[in-house]
Amino acid sequence: MASDPLFVLVILSMAVVAIVLLTGIGGFGRGGEFNKKYANKIMRLRIVAQFVAVVLILAFVYFSGAGN
Repeated sequence: MASDPLFVLVILSMAVVAIVLLTGIGGFGRGGEFNKKYANKIMRLRIVAQFVAVVLILAFVYFSGAGN
């Protein structure tokens, strides 16, 4: 399974979601100018990253035959 390129993409996309989420939480916790300037942009980026991750997960399940 780890040799499957789609699986690697799924893992990388989930890591991107986690990094963006932690960046948003850190900015929110710190507050200040960074939070005012980037909070909505980071939230939008997280939504897009989650969408891509879910699509890749569904593609992996579909093409691996695990859905049968």
